[in-house]
Amino acid sequence: MPNLSLTKRDVARELARRYSTMTHDELDMLEGVLVPMKFAKGEIVLAEGDVCENIYWIVKGLVRQYYYKNNKELTEYMAAENTIMMSIESLFKEKPTMQIIQALEPTLIYALPKAELEAVAMRSVNIQILYRKILEESLIISQQRADMLRFESAQDRYQKLVKSAPQLVLRAPLVYIASYLQMTPETLSRVRTAALMEGK
Repeated sequence: MPNLSLTKRDVARELARRYSTMTHDELDMLEGVLVPMKFAKGEIVLAEGDVCENIYWIVKGLVRQYYYKNNKELTEYMAAENTIMMSIESLFKEKPTMQIIQALEPTLIYALPKAELEAVAMRSVNIQILYRKILEESLIISQQRADMLRFESAQDRYQKLVKSAPQLVLRAPLVYIASYLQMTPETLSRVRTAALMEGK
């Protein structure tokens, strides 16, 4: 589990390690942008109708992104530690989001406010690179999810999730996993049983 005594500097270093090498001064700038946010289980991080102003870096906990269609909740994305989360269209078009981000566990997030991040990126090539790589990662994740739903069977979708995000499978409620994989809870139950049988 992540260290709960992480400082802003630790988080800045982790972001730099993951996305772009940085000098001491650049780490100072990135650290100055970070905003710690704590959420209780079930608490809303971003509400429907809000404008998303932050890129969220999850330090501890589990969050899901969902929306309503025909009065039904549909899970778009879930993320645990060391993952980026945002409502990308709302962030860039500065318009109210239809997506909701909710903490599924007690969650610690460090927000990167877009306006402040762009301001320091103007002064640092390496922070520009970090910003670009975060956006690239978000777009790639969206593309991979779209391709998974288009081309893969229910069994393959589940197996891919187990391999790529085992923490989600262990920690997220099954109803949300089923929704994320676009299958009914009954189908997910059959797929999980089949996967367990194959594993024996």
